[in-house]
Amino acid sequence: MAVVDVSEELKSLSSTMESIEAVLDLDKLRADVAVLEEQAAAPSLWDNPDEAQKITSKLSHLQAEVRKAEALRGRIDDLAVLFEMAEEEDDPDTRAEAESELAAVKKSLDEMEVRTLLSGEYDSREALVNIRAEAGGVDAADFAEKLQRMYLRWAEQRGYKTELIETSYAEEAGIKSTTFSVQAPYAYGTLSVEQGTHRLVRISPYDNQGRRQTSFAGVEVLPVVEQTDHIEIDESELRVDVYRSSGPGGQGVNTTDSAVRLTHLPTGIVVSCQNERSQIQNKATAMNVLQAKLLERRRQEEQAKMDALKGDGGNSWGNQMRSYVLHPYQMVKDLRTEFEVGNPEAVFNGEIDGFLEAGIRWRKQQEK
Repeated sequence: MAVVDVSEELKSLSSTMESIEAVLDLDKLRADVAVLEEQAAAPSLWDNPDEAQKITSKLSHLQAEVRKAEALRGRIDDLAVLFEMAEEEDDPDTRAEAESELAAVKKSLDEMEVRTLLSGEYDSREALVNIRAEAGGVDAADFAEKLQRMYLRWAEQRGYKTELIETSYAEEAGIKSTTFSVQAPYAYGTLSVEQGTHRLVRISPYDNQGRRQTSFAGVEVLPVVEQTDHIEIDESELRVDVYRSSGPGGQGVNTTDSAVRLTHLPTGIVVSCQNERSQIQNKATAMNVLQAKLLERRRQEEQAKMDALKGDGGNSWGNQMRSYVLHPYQMVKDLRTEFEVGNPEAVFNGEIDGFLEAGIRWRKQQEK
């Protein structure tokens, strides 16, 4: 790599970083951090534990954002010095170190650039993820459970808090459906590119003849509703059913009928919650999920109007979107972005960042 090439490359990296800093608006982030630090230091902070949790969580996230941006800017500045040292001393080891750091900085810059693409109305919010088994019988139920584990592992690896809201277990194996929250800023913007139908091809462990089976599971990602959303639900438009919570195999886990199912009569949307200890808590959580579904419905209707105005016929990107093939070869491939990996086991263990980044970039291209 010639010195002039390195100089131009470092200029390009610095320019990209300036664009990222402008989009992130670091001055505003620092001001927000100062306000939140003041709120977090208030003696009465933990009088309202829920509000305190929100403040401390947001503060932690914004501090991390600022630190990450400042650290990356420092690494870009240090790179010039490192290459200069390698040139002056004619030292191959220092040169190799500089080139290795250059590759690492490029990777970090790409990741931060993806974050700046999350500029949708609800992208900064926490997420509700709903997974349901579709065609494929017991294999589909097993696949739905694999997807649940994949997303929970992804969240766990990043230190994101998750909360299971409802799971309906299938009779033989796996799950019929599940809903859980991912409580981290930008969880919705990041995971919303996962929405659609996922397809699994494998030799079925549930087929006595060892035949290859194709099964499907649907993923729905919703933004968590906030107080400013004004999603009003008339109680007269709700049907409320209570039932006994159950675990795998249908065993009762509660001694009372505390699980709640809400049906929104005008839209036919049905949500359930069985994870809380009381019927009142389960109803409140189910109402939050219902509000999120109605908010997403409103967003989709608004998007459909925009698509109609643009003349693209409401082109939908959320149908079949990824294939997981375990036989006769091993590959996971996104059908929209063409991004693929040859290690399905790693993907099912939560290594989905490549798919998420490709999906976010692809979605941004579609919006142009």
